[in-house]
This record gives sequence, structure tokens and C-alpha cells, in this order.
Amino acid sequence: MKEASFSKRMAGWDHMQWSQEEEQRAKDKAAENSLVKVQLEDQDKYEREASKYWNEFYKTHKNNFFKDRNWLFLEFPEILPEKKREQLKTEEKSSEPIKINSTSSFPHQDFPGMFEEGKDYWKNNYGEDSSSVQGQIYNKKQAKSITDSPQGKNCREQLGKLESFPGSGAAYRILEVGCGAGNSVFPILKVLCNTPGTFLYCCDFASGAVELVKSHSSYNSAWCFAFVHDVCDDALPYPFPDEILDVILLVFVLSAIHPDRMQRVVNGLAKLLKPGGMLLFRDYGRYDTSQLRFKKGHCLSENFYVRGDGTRVYFFTKDEVWNMFNLAGLTEVQNLVDRRLQVNRKKKVKMQRVWIQSKFQKPLLLSLSNPEETTKRHPYG
Repeated sequence: MKEASFSKRMAGWDHMQWSQEEEQRAKDKAAENSLVKVQLEDQDKYEREASKYWNEFYKTHKNNFFKDRNWLFLEFPEILPEKKREQLKTEEKSSEPIKINSTSSFPHQDFPGMFEEGKDYWKNNYGEDSSSVQGQIYNKKQAKSITDSPQGKNCREQLGKLESFPGSGAAYRILEVGCGAGNSVFPILKVLCNTPGTFLYCCDFASGAVELVKSHSSYNSAWCFAFVHDVCDDALPYPFPDEILDVILLVFVLSAIHPDRMQRVVNGLAKLLKPGGMLLFRDYGRYDTSQLRFKKGHCLSENFYVRGDGTRVYFFTKDEVWNMFNLAGLTEVQNLVDRRLQVNRKKKVKMQRVWIQSKFQKPLLLSLSNPEETTKRHPYG
């Protein structure tokens, strides 16, 4: 499907407000599709074999399912070093202006498999056919160690003492968690490849996804290090010490982790940030179209579902997101609900998309004399 044909069919409006009736209908629909829960033995299977389901996903779709996230720098300019941001701003002013809210920048373009050619996928995963735009996320759990080398077998403390590690010579370091086939990696590398002193780490717990990244023609080990990693396993070391990252990118990843394990994952990631470092988060929001499309029997627990291919997804509120990152010692910079109305003109189908977009920063200095510096009162009531 060509981009132009998609643009003609789809229209979108940002920051739409729901009426009370629309919100109540969404709540009722979510309550209805949650009445029948997945059997406990099957829930255990989806947890144990999570990596298998994602490896099967990438074996089937390879790098053809998602589209490159060229919207990243519009929503998250903090990915780039400050000097690079200023350079891009100067270049934009001297060229044609970028339409941030244009259809071409919508995050739903990560997911071409959900359009005309994706009907079978939708039917198999959600129990019905639909022409709606639907996002697939890849979060990764239950993987092997990052490497079989002696370095990979060292504990975190030993690893932190190493004088040399991938990207050790860089001054600005980024980690993308859940890199998938590289749809964030390569747009970032395209910008960073001419920026001395920068380095990108990317990990995924699906080994097949990491292989797709490393075999890509644009992958360059001088600028990037891709590795297999399970963020849920605290015993697995990263290929770099704690507190060296300037940015962590966590986009459509956390939602595929079991809710009981999310806080420990966030706590672990916060340790990797240097003081002043930023964690950039985007994921599914409560009552997104994809949540309401599930049929009975797909619900694992409250607001947590399994698709037909065995991959899982959770739907957040911004309060939940704030609580998790605050408990990890991070400070809110942005935390919002992004509601968008998308309309398929050809099919005359309306879709209420809901995402949570957040930016949280590691404090430069924690004050031991003021407990509110580490645990602040909830800003939303």
C-alpha cells in the first residue's frame, strides 16, 4: 500500500475531547469484554513463553510490519543532544515548515499491517475483522543473557568497573528498550551518524528482532550496539555501567509486560540514567480503540489482554504512569493523554485512539533533608 493512498483514505484530528456519553460507552465496552478471563494455566503459559510468541511474530513479519517512527523527533526532541536539536531547528527554519500534526507524523503509521492488507491479522488477534488502524507493540521478556562471552557472565558490579565497553568513548548515550526490527533505531541513527560523541544502544528480548536490526544495511557498530536483553530479569547485566545514559526510549514496550512486574522494570531502568537523564515514554491509553475491539475470552486481568498470536497488551492511565516513574525516583516533565480521532473515509469508520505520552527526568541532586524531593505528592489529586 502506498503512502499517498493511505493519506487520502485517512483523516485525523489531535487532542479530541470525549463527551461523557462517549467515555461511558468505552467503560461499558471494556467491562463487557473483561467478563470472561483467560484460564490461569493459559495465563502462565503466555508469561513463560512470551519470548517464543514474539520470536514467532518477527519470524512471520520480519521488518515489514511496522513503519519507521519518523515522528519521534517531533514528539521527543530530547532524544538528541542539545546542539543537534538547535542545528535541526535552524535547518527547519531555512526549509519548508514541518506540519507536526499532519497525517504523515501520526504514530499509527508504525502499523501498516492494520490497514487493508492487515484484515486477517486483525481478525486472528482480536476476534473480528476491521479496517481500523491498530498498533502492535513489542515488549520483551524472558530472554537469554546479552552474550555468551565472559563479560556477559560477570555480575553488574564487575561490569561497572570495566574501563572499556561498547560506547565507552561517547559523551551522549541513548538506550532504546524493545527495539523490535529497528523502526526507531534507524531514524535515530540517520540523525546521529553525523554527530560525534553520540552512541545508541538498543535491546530486545526477542533474539529474532535483534538479528533483524544487526543485519540491516544501515546498522553500524561504530554508532550502535544491539543486544538481546530481558528487562524483567534483574540478574542480567547490561553491556554498560549504571548511570551513564542520557536518554531511555520506552515506546510501546511496557504495556506488554505483566502489570505485576512493571514497577521493577521501571526501577531498573531509572538506575541506568545519569543525573539529569530523561526517560521518554509512549504507550497505549485506557479505552483506546484497540482495547475496545477485544472479544470476550481475551482478558488476562483488569485492562490486560492477550492477542490471538499470544502477545499481550496493557492499557494505562496517566495516574498509573506517574506513580510508577515517581516511585522510581524520577521527576515529571510531561505526562499527558493524547486522544486522536481517526477516520477511514473509504470505510466510513471512526476510531478513538488514546495514548499516554510522558517524559520523566532523573534529578540532578537528591536532597536527603527533604523527603518530598524523592516522593512528591501526586499532582492529579
